[in-house]
Amino acid sequence: MSASRTELARGLFAPLGPTYDRYANLLSFGQDPRWRRFLVSRLEVGPDDTVVDVACGTAAVTLELVRQKGCAVVGVDQSPEMLAEARRRLLLSAETRRVQLVEASASELPFEDGTFDGLTAAYLLRYLDDLPAGLAELGRVLRPGATAALLDFGVPPGPLPRVGWNLWVDVGLPVLGRAISPGWHEVGRFLGGSIRAFDERWPVPLLLGAFREAGFEEVRAQRLSLGGCTVLWGRRA
Repeated sequence: MSASRTELARGLFAPLGPTYDRYANLLSFGQDPRWRRFLVSRLEVGPDDTVVDVACGTAAVTLELVRQKGCAVVGVDQSPEMLAEARRRLLLSAETRRVQLVEASASELPFEDGTFDGLTAAYLLRYLDDLPAGLAELGRVLRPGATAALLDFGVPPGPLPRVGWNLWVDVGLPVLGRAISPGWHEVGRFLGGSIRAFDERWPVPLLLGAFREAGFEEVRAQRLSLGGCTVLWGRRA
């Protein structure tokens, strides 16, 4: 039996926790922090609100939520290795008071319906085994009117940007990944095909349609960095 997408993600990224943010920044040409800031900016929340950050990884988005919005955050990730690195970062940032970390799968969130005032998820969509069901589960834990904002890689739509993107993901990522470590080499080899397959199956118009069918309204999408990243957001109906 082949591994599910969620199992594949855990196997690939779990060993990379201590180096993840440094090299994610490098391999995205410094764009990853900018993408995360834009993701967080889509939420209309404040100090009295609680946001769930699904697939929180090393808590990069979690910390941005606290810095930018002053809200409380519940970070959720399936990887104990990533959560260990998240705890270390939270201690260094002195933000443990406003953040709680929970080990759980995005497809079965251990919270009551309508618990949260907002939701973020970075680099989760490609790893949902059933995307419509996964989006519905994200919506389930939001109160009506709350916003979910989701970020993932994309394939640039323009011909010239796509040429550069293809060269980077097919050659640059594997070569640089090999220079970093065996684990990053595997990630570098994997990402291009994963992003292309998701873009073919779920182009942005279909993604927005699935978002609406999962119970969201006022759904929007914004391509960043010539289309190398896409952020979706919408309000829970």
